[in-house]
Amino acid sequence: QVQLVESGGGLVQAGGSLTLSCAASGRTFGTNAMAWFRQAPGKERDFVAAITWRLAWSQSSTFYSDDVKGRFTISRDNAKNTAYLQMNSLKPWDTAVYYCAADATNVYNPDSYNYWGQGTQVTVSS
Repeated sequence: QVQLVESGGGLVQAGGSLTLSCAASGRTFGTNAMAWFRQAPGKERDFVAAITWRLAWSQSSTFYSDDVKGRFTISRDNAKNTAYLQMNSLKPWDTAVYYCAADATNVYNPDSYNYWGQGTQVTVSS
């Protein structure tokens, strides 16, 4: 089992920045992908960003939705088993609960992930 704990959410004005963290614990050696999804009230859970890696080759790849490309950056600290989402130039429509997810075969599909965090609220005021 893998446990994911998100932190870093909060209230910020439009144009501001926030950094979300997702700390993984448990059997993390099997997690080859970590991602962020978000869900606004009354909407589906949408893909935001993902990072995958191959430890043997020290390679990682990142993926972003068009909505956040150029504004958000996903990264991972392997030593800490923690993924980060740096969010810049935030806009009111970025307001949502942000969820961390891990271990997937299709990074874009939420149903593909085996583990989820509880979510952290991000509110961007205009």
